[in-house]
Amino acid sequence: MSTISSSEIARLQVCLRRLLDSKGLTVNPPPRPGLSVEIAVNGEVVGTVHRDEDEGEVSYAINLVVLEEDLPATAGK
Repeated sequence: MSTISSSEIARLQVCLRRLLDSKGLTVNPPPRPGLSVEIAVNGEVVGTVHRDEDEGEVSYAINLVVLEEDLPATAGK
């Protein structure tokens, strides 16, 4: 895993906003050195981004976290 530069963060934000059709999505640098880049929607952190480089190819893995308490109730409950 390698560090994500500020220019990559900006490019990822543009790409993810377009891909997910979410203007409220932001890709934020780590709050402290050594922590992960965070993805937020309307200011609420919903996941992290990790950069991987293998044989000169760069990819980004996104881990989204959805809490059970944030899920809508099912019918009949």
